[in-house]
Amino acid sequence: MKRTTRVLVVLILLLGTFPSLAAASSNGSVGINILLKRPVNERILNDLSAYGQVRDVLFQINAVLLYGKASNLAAIRALPDVLAATKDVEASAPPLDTVEAENFVNGISTWNLDAINVTDFGEGRTIGYTGEGVYVAVLDSGLVQNWRQFFPEERIAEEYAVAFGGGGASGNHITQLPDKWEQDTNSHGTHVTSTIIGYDLSGTPVNGVAPLATIIPVKILNQNGSGWNSVITYGILYVADLKEGPLADHPLVINMSLSGPQPDPVLEAAINYAISKGVIVVAAASNRGEAGMGYPGAYAQVISAAAAGWEEQFTTPTWWFALDVPDPTDPNDFFLAEFSAREHGGQDLDVAAPGVFVVGPYQASHGHASYFFLSGTSMASPHVAGTAALMAEKNPALTQAQAENILESTALPLSAGCSDVIDPNAGAVVEICWGADATGEGLIQSDAAVSATP
Repeated sequence: MKRTTRVLVVLILLLGTFPSLAAASSNGSVGINILLKRPVNERILNDLSAYGQVRDVLFQINAVLLYGKASNLAAIRALPDVLAATKDVEASAPPLDTVEAENFVNGISTWNLDAINVTDFGEGRTIGYTGEGVYVAVLDSGLVQNWRQFFPEERIAEEYAVAFGGGGASGNHITQLPDKWEQDTNSHGTHVTSTIIGYDLSGTPVNGVAPLATIIPVKILNQNGSGWNSVITYGILYVADLKEGPLADHPLVINMSLSGPQPDPVLEAAINYAISKGVIVVAAASNRGEAGMGYPGAYAQVISAAAAGWEEQFTTPTWWFALDVPDPTDPNDFFLAEFSAREHGGQDLDVAAPGVFVVGPYQASHGHASYFFLSGTSMASPHVAGTAALMAEKNPALTQAQAENILESTALPLSAGCSDVIDPNAGAVVEICWGADATGEGLIQSDAAVSATP
């Protein structure tokens, strides 16, 4: 291809700094997420109303969202009908010209797709599956207003796209916000989507992990890239209900390139509910480094993704699309990012995927098509979700447990070690080291995972 003259600005997206856990409204009230031991009934709601305003009821998972004083938490937890109660905390994370191509199956290969054997340098795609017929719900910040400059309309399920707002310390009910899903100014969800289905780079198609999958944008993060656990829970339940309803005959994958600082039983119940309906759930491990994994990625039942990089990055100006990742894949060619979360006791890190300097559309200014290198486990997660979509195309009955086992058993093991890599921000070669707690079962190998799918 002709070398693009567009400047690719280096930007590292670090979601490891979490909002204050004590965030509250001016009257001292907070959102409280309550998981019950039994179905919701009028008596339980009356009991809970003594401790605040019942804001929302989630009948699918026997949960109640309350707005009240944080000092009431102990008393709420002591109620005989309450299984668990936690403060609601935040997780971090008009149409223009359209893209003429219907898909990016024949688009150029980038280093991150070569690294997981979706494509091979100069050879195009190496996997016969494309994600066709599979829906991937991207629970994120939505899409930028000019998303049609990057993605074909055929690949975005506008009829199911949705945005949710409210929750947390706002005191507001969680509501659907019409059309907000395509009015994002954060761009995070747009970049994540580009890894899954590919994108248009100023007229040049760039391949995606699953270029014929259909994306469902579910906006649960605000314009600052953060969102309350209660709102994320709503997004998960919305997708689960789609799987039980209009998408019952289609495989469905959730990607959550986000993480919060602590477990939330209501959020976990929503994940379990979605899995029980046949949804495959993938999430970022978080960017907390040695501080450990975030949630929901740390849950054992969620397929979590750590962030790996390639030693050849920035060795030439066009390294990201013009250099070959050698085959067979050599584990010594890769490293684990310092920001990528390490697995602590009681946490479950599953696999690693490319998450260091991945190129994609990212709006630096409103309405202007621009492209950035981004780093974060947010960038690793869609590689795993896209691979799960390929696997689900082959076997539409694929379960969460099967997908996790196959991804882990076919991953390229990565040992603890150190690498010397170019850091474009430092303008020098730096040494990066990691332990076995950073790697999970290793770097995903999409071709092997698809081949092993029954």
